[in-house]
Amino acid sequence: MTTRRLTAAEATMRFLAAQFTEIDGRVLPLFGGVWAIFGHGNVAGLGPALHRHRADLPVFRAHNEQAMAHAAIAYAKTHARRRMMACTTSIGPGATNMVTAAAVAHVNRLPVLLLPGDIFASRRPDPVLQQVEDFADPTISANDCFRPVSRFWDRIMRPEQILESLPAALRVLTDPAECGPATIAFPQDVQAEAGDFPESFFRRRIHRLRRPEPDRAELANAVAALRATRRPLVIAGGGIKYSGAEKALAAIAARRGLPVAETQAGKGSLAWDHPANLGAIGVTGTTAANDMAARADLVLAVGTRLADFTTGSRSVFAQARLIALNVGSFDAAKHDAEPLQADALRGLEALDAGLGRWRAPPAWAARGANLSRRWQRSVTRITAAPPRAAAALPTDAQVLGAVNRQADRRSIVVCAAGGLPGELHKLWRANDARSYHLEYGFSCMGYEIAGGLGAKLAAPEREVFVLVGDGSYLMMNSEIATSVALGAKLTIVVLDNRGFGCINRLQRGTGCTPFNNLLGSAATTPPVDFVTHAASLGADSVGVDGIAALETALAAARRAKRTSVIVIETDPARSTQEGGWWWDVPVTELPRTAAERKARLSYTRGRRRQLSGG
Repeated sequence: MTTRRLTAAEATMRFLAAQFTEIDGRVLPLFGGVWAIFGHGNVAGLGPALHRHRADLPVFRAHNEQAMAHAAIAYAKTHARRRMMACTTSIGPGATNMVTAAAVAHVNRLPVLLLPGDIFASRRPDPVLQQVEDFADPTISANDCFRPVSRFWDRIMRPEQILESLPAALRVLTDPAECGPATIAFPQDVQAEAGDFPESFFRRRIHRLRRPEPDRAELANAVAALRATRRPLVIAGGGIKYSGAEKALAAIAARRGLPVAETQAGKGSLAWDHPANLGAIGVTGTTAANDMAARADLVLAVGTRLADFTTGSRSVFAQARLIALNVGSFDAAKHDAEPLQADALRGLEALDAGLGRWRAPPAWAARGANLSRRWQRSVTRITAAPPRAAAALPTDAQVLGAVNRQADRRSIVVCAAGGLPGELHKLWRANDARSYHLEYGFSCMGYEIAGGLGAKLAAPEREVFVLVGDGSYLMMNSEIATSVALGAKLTIVVLDNRGFGCINRLQRGTGCTPFNNLLGSAATTPPVDFVTHAASLGADSVGVDGIAALETALAAARRAKRTSVIVIETDPARSTQEGGWWWDVPVTELPRTAAERKARLSYTRGRRRQLSGG
């Protein structure tokens, strides 16, 4: 057996550079690059290895470890999990900064390879700089924090261990059911140690999307259930996009007269103007989707985790028979669903083939189409620009309406947390699966700008619009400078409502006295100059007053060659009242004020609907 003597770090990078993926007949590198912020725990081991392989594994440097991992996650999401990135940090805070991002990837079922440096395996110089010491267990390091938020976790104590660990990590990263973050903690001394590795370990490997077929009995059950239903509803989740099943969904919806509602992750699976598209479902749903869901007698949930925002905390379609078509058994068995475990594309194709000449009752499909048309008229009204003479600050809905009008059909909108995702879920008109990029599984403030950067690196031919509140902007904005340095142009719209407007509204809605969310008057908390701040990071930046000025600035940003930041003040109190559904947020059982008593009464009504199945 021919071997090659390499350091563990060199062997790792050589292995990663040999991984490829096949997408629509094209063979491409599986890893689009490696994000690296060096410190004493990785600069002398993984650093030289990355330098030697930089032609095959482009190396990117960010300004924050959490942000670079967000960018890597967004890159994988934009590529529908078919391509991905790796991230390396030093030990200590560099590593723990990535834990939040690992949770984002874990919740959203997205692949990212995390290679944090670690303490010395030999323990000779312990405790080293930045070492977290467990008084009772010397094997513990800061990297153990990654265990609950990784789908695969390992610590390399000997160079030869990568022969088992790296293929195991790749299996998880490329598996449609187990997909999520893989963490390989890499002690700094082991990185630099040499070993003899078989040449076969570095052979070219091509990863192809695995498509599990449905079980015959489960398929027969699902077909029989659909044939018996009078009021069926399909819920399209993110699994539609990761399977590439958008055309199959459009075909079965049109051929069978099936109304379709969308989760945050699934939005864009159908174009917004597809006749079967009811729009968003659940807590942030449209009146069309939620009306149909509340009346449905069968729900076919395709590729969704069935989280509480989708299910209205298990109340919006609790009366319906539930069939879960999902590639993962964990998600296919949720909420006492009847499972149809399969790849989304294969499952939809098999269902369509098994249904013969069956169609949903025409009156049911017509009801959905009528409700959808009415909702779209509401969207046009809600997102329209206010009269030029209007004195009130614009709403979030009016801002996103302006952005939607300026975006072309291939543009991507990126957002993550606060009130904006709810407005976008209801109101944004998505044209295709790539055009809507929301991180709402973990709803991580700070994802937005870094996520926009990752989306742009994955789809440089598309315009990327990032919508971010002032709160999230202040949490993480450093990757504006990275986007400028990389020439990865973004258009970032900062909606300044002076604080955490979304949670302030929730606070008031649950009967609480509002405090600690909005920043107060300018006399006590001077306004942040976001325009000057963004300019200091290298972006073109401008502040605008009102929607007309915003549209002018957006048009200029589209013509610009580098990242633009547009700042607009918005109203923290107003959100879209149309649509939506109950959300289980506990209210005090001992109300003391009129507001608390009112909120408690509303909460009790919601709980009764939840427990009674609608």
